Amino acid sequence: MENEGPHYVKIFSDIISSKFPEKMSSCRNYLEKKKLSSLEVITLNRILFHGGKVRNEHKSYDDESIAKILEYQRKNKMTNIAVASVFKLSRNTLAAWKKIKRLDK
Repeated sequence: MENEGPHYVKIFSDIISSKFPEKMSSCRNYLEKKKLSSLEVITLNRILFHGGKVRNEHKSYDDESIAKILEYQRKNKMTNIAVASVFKLSRNTLAAWKKIKRLDK
């Protein structure tokens, strides 16, 4: 049997119910899903713990999230700097992702 990784919905539900019950309404949309993407996990983490302040030390993105970010950039015709500010990541990271995606094709 393949390991599916952490069950983030259950983890965040427990954290919210025990430590942040007042934030339940703002997180309800995420907690109703079966599985959370890495972007959704980062968003929930920001809502609960950082109050808008973001630390990039331990972020990681799966292929699906990277594709969503690059698609968002393409649809909205945004520069790397603009997308980086929206998703709170480095413009160099975006450039590297684009380069990797081009090589994959």
